Amino acid sequence: MLDIKFIRENPEKVKKGAKNKGVKVDVDRLLEVDKNRRELLSQIESLRAEQNKLSKPFAAKGKPVKGEDAIKKAAELKRKVKGLEERFKLLDEEFDELMAQVSNLPFDDVPVGKDEADNKVLRKEGKVPKFAFNIKDHLELGEGLDIIDVKRASKVAGSRFAYLKGEAVWLWFALVRLAFETLREKGFRALLPPVMIKPEMAWAMGYLEQTDDEDAYFLEKDKLYLVATSEQTIGAMHAGEAFEEKDLPKRYFGFSTCFRREAGAYGKDTRGIIRQHQFDKIEMFSFTKPKESEKEHELMLSIEEELMGALALPYQVVNICTGDLGRPAVKKYDIETWMPSQNKYRETHSTSNCTDFQSRRLNIRYKDKKANKLEFVHTLNGTAFAQRPLIAVLENFQQKDGSVKIPKALHKHLPFKEIKRK
Repeated sequence: MLDIKFIRENPEKVKKGAKNKGVKVDVDRLLEVDKNRRELLSQIESLRAEQNKLSKPFAAKGKPVKGEDAIKKAAELKRKVKGLEERFKLLDEEFDELMAQVSNLPFDDVPVGKDEADNKVLRKEGKVPKFAFNIKDHLELGEGLDIIDVKRASKVAGSRFAYLKGEAVWLWFALVRLAFETLREKGFRALLPPVMIKPEMAWAMGYLEQTDDEDAYFLEKDKLYLVATSEQTIGAMHAGEAFEEKDLPKRYFGFSTCFRREAGAYGKDTRGIIRQHQFDKIEMFSFTKPKESEKEHELMLSIEEELMGALALPYQVVNICTGDLGRPAVKKYDIETWMPSQNKYRETHSTSNCTDFQSRRLNIRYKDKKANKLEFVHTLNGTAFAQRPLIAVLENFQQKDGSVKIPKALHKHLPFKEIKRK
């Protein structure tokens, strides 16, 4: 959430940011509730001060308050305080609801737009392959090589599930190993985080408003969500804590299975394993000082590009527009990798700077020595690898006979350099 003081001082900026993000929030009503809430709180505190005076043996002027007068006045004050507290509770609940609707404000260099059509391509890297034969998509390749099985997965679990088999499993964990080694060298610490999260923690990370319950798997009996990305449980792990300034930036990368209903993707990417209900992912996450978050964001992007460069996959870097940004983020880059069968680039990575939006909700701070006070940290996240790069490897390195060559960067992690037809 944003600082209410900032909202009071910059209401038009908050309105503009919300409009550009396509987020509905009544800023005027929020400020009205905030004003009434503060006035009520002041009245309650004043009456409580009077109650405290009555509880002492002498009144404010040093004269004893006797018998019935004191009892009557105490009862009257108690009744007034109770009435005001009931009104304050209602206002406080409305205040919290309205504050939760306020999204983080996009940076000035974020392109203004409604959806992905307005995202801005910053650059293209790598050479798009040309094939002298009729290419196959990843599913046809995977079935021909007996390394992807969606038919049996559908029989067992339903649509949008798959079995990875044999060499595909080896290939995936070679990608995992490449990411692990790269991130360790960059100062990130490995985590195997929980894949379930409490509702209040999921809310604090900003994902319930962004994706709504339709896209999340919720275990009603246990009151737990299955995570859609490991950043949800990594970001929440330091809730209520304060870092020492010397310990920042605090960098993690988590490996986990992720779960998404894909409720808004009806009819999209139903073929193959591009859009699954269950998939594995390696996620970067950083806690930084406010002045360092933009630099950290560029670091995450550079790591994603380094991984893509190691695989020799063609890709483009995209600056995500305001309407496609999501509630917690102020800026987001996507990496879209060339998918030959679709003749276009598809998202394989993203990295977001969420500034102090999540840390305010989670109360995660650091001790600023210079200012001699606690300040909120900034949080950032970024994809190292999910399973789409595996698809990109299959399609971009396919051969005429249906086999697939393996990028050189993965050779040391595999007992084969090519996936051949059996």
